[in-house]
Amino acid sequence: MIEKTKRNRRFGSIKNELLDKSREAILAAVHIFNNPQISFKSELFIVTACIAWTYLIHAYFRSINEEYRYFQQTGSRKKFNKTARGAFKHLGLEDCLNHAKSPIDRNTSNNLKFLIGIRHEIEHQMTSRIDDALSAKFQACCLNFNQYIKTLFGEEYGIDKHISFSLQFTAIRPDHLVQLNTDTSLPSNVSKYITAFEGSLDDIQLNDAAFAYRVLFVPKLAKRKSQADHVIEFVKADSDITQEVNKIYFKEHEKEKVLPADVVKLMQAEGFKKFRIHEHTTFWKKMDAKKQSKGFGTQIARTWYWYQSWVDEVRKHCNENKSKYN
Repeated sequence: MIEKTKRNRRFGSIKNELLDKSREAILAAVHIFNNPQISFKSELFIVTACIAWTYLIHAYFRSINEEYRYFQQTGSRKKFNKTARGAFKHLGLEDCLNHAKSPIDRNTSNNLKFLIGIRHEIEHQMTSRIDDALSAKFQACCLNFNQYIKTLFGEEYGIDKHISFSLQFTAIRPDHLVQLNTDTSLPSNVSKYITAFEGSLDDIQLNDAAFAYRVLFVPKLAKRKSQADHVIEFVKADSDITQEVNKIYFKEHEKEKVLPADVVKLMQAEGFKKFRIHEHTTFWKKMDAKKQSKGFGTQIARTWYWYQSWVDEVRKHCNENKSKYN
């Protein structure tokens, strides 16, 4: 009985230690991203946030007495994987998310798998500015973490009381949108990864706040004195203003889709008169372009639509084969 009590205390102690480390890690990730003196924010945020989520899920597995160490099963015996110095190897974040008893929902899992993929693309190499392209995913990552730690372990573990809205010295202006859309500093490997990953999601998954938390800022003058100090104003989801904002917002963020015939018309208008439906079909089959992971298009009902990334790929192909299609 004494030994069992000791084990239970040790069990609870490790779970609490994992929770403390996970909270500390996610807070560190946020502080890093908000620190104006750090230039490679995204890289550090992703690594630290992944550690936070890994410890959180490990704590959950421990709370339900689920094994979270790597092992090989031989009959009824388990042989645990260990490091060169004899420490147990614990499940990585992606394996935690794919685990049959993972408590994480699909859209939150999509968000984390997206960040893991970005981490693989940028680790051990210099990257140019990617913060603006990924910030919506980072925000969703933080909100998801706060929701899950409170849901799984209690409101007292929430981190929202530790962090307020961040302040900045740059005003948000309409011309910033133009700058972001025309920015070419995003590394090609990161850009291709984002296109492929987001292309593998349907519209519902893509627009879910658990995958990417997007906020629309609208300049507003206060009509009453009590409103003068409100940086952010919350409105009801079913209000008239929200419905109008959603119309504009989703129109802006919805991926442009074109039919195969439209792709052909575009190429012919650019001078590739011999590029027809047959040539287009032959090319996409050769490229296996409808494979979901490539992110070149999507199927809605029984109709296939191509994204702009595929139009660019076709244009590149036509330019490389001008003598054939002119």
